[in-house]
Amino acid sequence: MRIDVVTIFPEYLEPLNVSLVGKARAAGLLDVRVHDLRGWAYDRHNTVDDTPYGGGPGMVMKTGPWGDALDQTLADGYEAGARTPALVVPTPGGRPFTQALAVELSASPWLIFTPARYEGIDTRVTAEYATRLPVHEVSIGDYVLAGGEAAVLVITEAVARLLPGVLGNAESHRDDSFAPGPMANLLEGPVFTKPPQWRGRGIPEVLLSGHHGKIARWRRDEALRRTVANRPDLVARCDPAAFDKKDREMLSILGWRQGPDGRFGPTPDDVEE
Repeated sequence: MRIDVVTIFPEYLEPLNVSLVGKARAAGLLDVRVHDLRGWAYDRHNTVDDTPYGGGPGMVMKTGPWGDALDQTLADGYEAGARTPALVVPTPGGRPFTQALAVELSASPWLIFTPARYEGIDTRVTAEYATRLPVHEVSIGDYVLAGGEAAVLVITEAVARLLPGVLGNAESHRDDSFAPGPMANLLEGPVFTKPPQWRGRGIPEVLLSGHHGKIARWRRDEALRRTVANRPDLVARCDPAAFDKKDREMLSILGWRQGPDGRFGPTPDDVEE
């Protein structure tokens, strides 16, 4: 996969040289190129922003530098053999970034990120490139950052670890929280490793039993327990067909029951006033 990032703070992307992403780059599995937007600002102050039409606080990033930067980035990529680019625009107003979207983006051979600053990029830039290639406006959460570079780091790491060869064990991401499959929409449960005793704390006996069925059931129950405690919304909107008989028993123990619409929710006594 090729990744291009256009930013006014190239140094912010230095973490892409370490950990899994850095190893993937070193191994040739990920080609990351960071570009300084000010290289396409042609006045003596390298200006990339201006006041917003209609008034209001803040500044808006200009069309000229972004258009020239993206045109050049696309031209260089095509010349190097990259194909089927997709534009990823980090923005609080975008589609929520989820594991499902990470999987979707991991199927793209070329991603171009446009992390903005100030009040964002002139909307005409996104509209222009949406006529040429897929554009994903993405939000990593219901909060506002000073700029989109942190979002680029989050999205890149989530996507990169799904690429073949990046993780040492190809199965490692299959039991992740939010991963597709039997654990879909559930948070991952607790994990343990050696030693078996630490500061008077042991590990659940079932994990030492060697009984794969019982271990799988324990993990599923703990995932349900953690999800109900930390993200009840995930259980509430889950398709009831995803829950087997044992799941339903555990949900009942946790104070949840099936409502008239078939979906599960907390019993009235467990609902906060």
